[in-house]
Amino acid sequence: MGIKKFIQSVKESLGLDEFKKSSKKKSIKKLLKRLNQKQDETKELLKTKLGKKKRKIVEEEMEILLMQIKKGDKILKKLLEN
Repeated sequence: MGIKKFIQSVKESLGLDEFKKSSKKKSIKKLLKRLNQKQDETKELLKTKLGKKKRKIVEEEMEILLMQIKKGDKILKKLLEN
């Protein structure tokens, strides 16, 4: 996945419409920060008592967040090496 596609997919999943364009490194760092915040919120939500359907939805969201964080870390590492 390219950097532009990653940024676009994360913007869509976080619901960010107006995200200022800046350097790729800064953009990735900001998105990773927001992804980590969203992950913390999701972890807290999982600690509460939820119905089976709601829990499953939240767990799926958590898996998506973890995948996006992994991809973002990989892309950021690649950018920092250059």
